[in-house]
Amino acid sequence: MKVIRSFFKNLFLMLVSLISIFPFYWMVVGMTNDSKDITMGKLTFGSSLVANISNAFEKADLWRAFFNSAVLAIAITLLSLLFCSVAGYAFVVFRGKGKEILFMVLIASMMVPFATKLIPMFRMFSNMGLLNSFWAIILPAVGAPFLIFFFRQNTEAFPRETIEAARVDGCGEYQIFARIYAPMMKSTYAAAGIFAFMASWNNYMWPLIALQSNAKFTMPLAVANLAADFNPDYGMIMVGIVMSTIPTVIVFFCLQKAFVEGMVGSVK
Repeated sequence: MKVIRSFFKNLFLMLVSLISIFPFYWMVVGMTNDSKDITMGKLTFGSSLVANISNAFEKADLWRAFFNSAVLAIAITLLSLLFCSVAGYAFVVFRGKGKEILFMVLIASMMVPFATKLIPMFRMFSNMGLLNSFWAIILPAVGAPFLIFFFRQNTEAFPRETIEAARVDGCGEYQIFARIYAPMMKSTYAAAGIFAFMASWNNYMWPLIALQSNAKFTMPLAVANLAADFNPDYGMIMVGIVMSTIPTVIVFFCLQKAFVEGMVGSVK
């Protein structure tokens, strides 16, 4: 009975794995075929890979879009980790009468649909003269309410005795944060970094509104341009999609262990 149960369990896991992997396999196969073969559902590798890559880079300038996305994703990730971790730390460690009210306002802001904020954000950045610049993408993202909430919840599990002991030893708050808190919360930083990187890399709506120059387009915008033709070349589109997917896959698998530890609130 135990052997049969194990067999069906492994069979189920294999089927789920195949279903999960199939879309990526289809993208990789699609980038080697021409548009006609893709629309016909061909699932074997073709001979159009070089032509598709050449056409995609000539038409959409994917290298520039990839570089723009990388700059934005790295900048947003680093700044988000800095500001959101400081905010999450402050919500737990420091006392204040309005702290809980401010936190509830922060939580409530997560429930506001992003579409309702598009026009106010557009007008604000237009008045600031920051439209069509990377700052218009970076500034709204560095104080993400979810990441502040995430750091705050994980900081609740941080041993307060360690902070008190450091204060007794004469450490200032900046020293405690940089030398004690941050190293012990590295798993939380890794999990939050994955969230911030993926959100920035896949961001489409706001860059579409804020970036008005093709030279500053990110990967999602460049791929969307490939698909916007009257007669789209699906081979080129698959090249762009695979190129957009690879960085997030690499980041996730490199930080997978730390991500799992951070999600369960691990403090080391």
